[in-house]
Amino acid sequence: MTDHPSTFQGGTNTSGEQAWDDRATLMPATQGDQLAGGGVPLLRGTFAAMIRHLAQLPEEDRHGYVIAKAGDRTYSAEEAMALASEPGFPAEGSG
Repeated sequence: MTDHPSTFQGGTNTSGEQAWDDRATLMPATQGDQLAGGGVPLLRGTFAAMIRHLAQLPEEDRHGYVIAKAGDRTYSAEEAMALASEPGFPAEGSG
């Protein structure tokens, strides 16, 4: 479930769950601060798929990339790898 801002009382409904199926892009880390104004995504897909792709890269290369999750924020490679090791991370083919 995605945490969307609500128009009722103007707050955010916090579910405490990751929205693995949200749209996301894999970007060079050097463009991470340019996301609001542009930038060139290397890959697009679900948040879970972008984490899986990043996890397949050699560890020494991962720091060169970030994941921009739609409607959320930018995740560093370290944050993405921490999420990949969570028990609730979806299995291959499910997101």
